[in-house]
Formats: sequence, structure tokens, C-alpha cells
Amino acid sequence: MDDAAAGAEPVIIKKYANRRLYNTQSSSYITLEDLSRMTRNGIDFQVLDAKTGADITHAILTQIIMEEEASGEQMLPISFLRQLIAMYGNSMQSLMPHYLEATMENFRNNQRKIQETWTTSMGPDAFAKLAESNMAMFKAAAGAFMPGANGKTPAEPTAAPKPAPTSGDDLEALKAQMAAMQKKLDELGK
Repeated sequence: MDDAAAGAEPVIIKKYANRRLYNTQSSSYITLEDLSRMTRNGIDFQVLDAKTGADITHAILTQIIMEEEASGEQMLPISFLRQLIAMYGNSMQSLMPHYLEATMENFRNNQRKIQETWTTSMGPDAFAKLAESNMAMFKAAAGAFMPGANGKTPAEPTAAPKPAPTSGDDLEALKAQMAAMQKKLDELGK
């Protein structure tokens, strides 16, 4: 959650008996997908049972996770789920929420530090340069295996892609590897 949303009051969502969710801030009905999106955007919300006023946020968030696991790519491994279930009723159960929260916070902090380090060391155009280099290598390989695919006739040699700039030693090693690959590709194309 970002700092601006951290101090703000949570958005109140009311859940009615017909299972519909009502966002009191926007005065509109919403879906679990909307709550999932709000969570990803760092918007804090609290889900209350419309009839009793009971806080059911935990149950709704668990339901969102269940739907994500059932419909998308599964993130929670079976072994983790088994271990988690085994912790219920265990004497360590009361410690688990704090442990899992701290672990997730550490993971997110490390992820943010890695992204910052990558951006600082590689520059903001690093991904674009890497993608451009990869595309050039792909085109060269496609041209070697499928003569004429890159618009050149089979007799014309394909140009080696220009790798992204690196240190001198790395650059020379890459050039040597590319030359060896090009030689093998040329031999295969004959």
C-alpha cells in the first residue's frame, strides 16, 4: 500500500444477503474482481456484512485468493497449502499471521530494492535495449534457419546482431561466441 493510502480511511464495502457487494464511496455495486483490482492498486477497504455490521474482510480476501487460484496461474504450491492447513489448531497458530506478514513485507522490500538497483545500474532504457538486442539475434537465427525469411536470398550472409554495450572483456567474449554461432549457422545453412 502506498503512503498516501496508508493514512486514509478504508473504503467501506457492504455485502448484502444476495451476495452483492456495494461500494459506499462510489455508491455502486462492485464485484470480487473490482476488490482484487483495488487491492493491487493499494486501496484499503473493509467489507462489512450489511445486516449485522460484522467485519468480513478476511473471508472476502480469502475468497478472492481462492478464485485467483482456481481461474489463473496458481501461486500457492500444494506443499505450502498442506503445511498451512496443518498449522490450524497447532500451538504455533497464533504466531503464523505475524510471521507470514513479516515475510511478505520482507519479500516486497527486497523486490523493490532489486528493481531500484536494476534501474540505477542499467538505466531506464535497459529493457528496451535488451529487447532490441534479443530481437536482432532472433532475426539473425531465423534468417540462418529459414533462408529468405528476413528478405535476403540464401546466398546473402545474414548480419550479426549488435549486442548491447557491456564492459570490454564481456564484449570480446560475446563477439567470439557470436562469431562461433554464426559459423555454425552458416555451415548448417549449406
